[in-house]
Amino acid sequence: MANMAKYNQIYLLMYSPAMEKQIETPECPADTDTSCSEAMRAELLDECEKQFGLLEKLQTEIVLADTDCNDGETNEAINRLNAMATELDQWQEMEPKLLSTNPAILLALGKDELQRVNSQLKMVLSCSQAKRDSLKDVLQREQKWLEEKKEVLNAVTERVATLRSENEKLSEHSILQDMKRKIAKVKDYHGNLMETLSDMLAEHFPLPNQQAVGTKKKRGPVLDSGADLISLSEILERLTNKTLETPHEPYVPIDDSFWPPYIEMLLRNGIAVRHPEDCNKIRLENFY
Repeated sequence: MANMAKYNQIYLLMYSPAMEKQIETPECPADTDTSCSEAMRAELLDECEKQFGLLEKLQTEIVLADTDCNDGETNEAINRLNAMATELDQWQEMEPKLLSTNPAILLALGKDELQRVNSQLKMVLSCSQAKRDSLKDVLQREQKWLEEKKEVLNAVTERVATLRSENEKLSEHSILQDMKRKIAKVKDYHGNLMETLSDMLAEHFPLPNQQAVGTKKKRGPVLDSGADLISLSEILERLTNKTLETPHEPYVPIDDSFWPPYIEMLLRNGIAVRHPEDCNKIRLENFY
């Protein structure tokens, strides 16, 4: 209970009318701003020092009072706890009071606070403007990218529409005619190749006692009487037709119309092969 009385005494000392009169300061003249500001600062520092000195004195008294009491008593500890709880409630309900009531000092403090807040707000404004400029650049790049994608999309859309219209115009008849033209073109190309091959074989691999007359595409072979040999191109044509018509039995029988040197040349160069059981039959070699 003694400690509780001490706390009440400290509270009364800190918030007594005498203390309020102690922190009151005289008004500063209005004609001397600079000297008034320095005087107010000095006055405020003096008041702070006085308040700190008073707090140190009260704390010393509290420490001495705590030393004198008996720490082993349970009731005393409970009373101290109650006193501290009561003081805590009082501090929570109490509204803070200004250290000085001098209007000039309050005005100076308000100006300093406003200048500090103004400086902070300027920094925030500068950061916000920089961020806004950065976001503007990002927005311009995104808008440019979007325009490019729109152009690509429009081009692709037009191309798809063109292809669809062309596809709709095509009919079965036009497709059939196109296929016929392609087949005729391939046949003509094949005929030219066969004709070229026949001319080359007739020129470089002639029959015995044969004389070529005329041009490559128009030749007039003259054979001896009674000769019934066929040319190398005809032999190759028979082998090819036999392979295509009856692939399961591609062998062609060799008769007197086949000139033996032609057969030997085809066999040695791997163009034709003999039948494994009948040497008088040959077929075209598989080239796949």
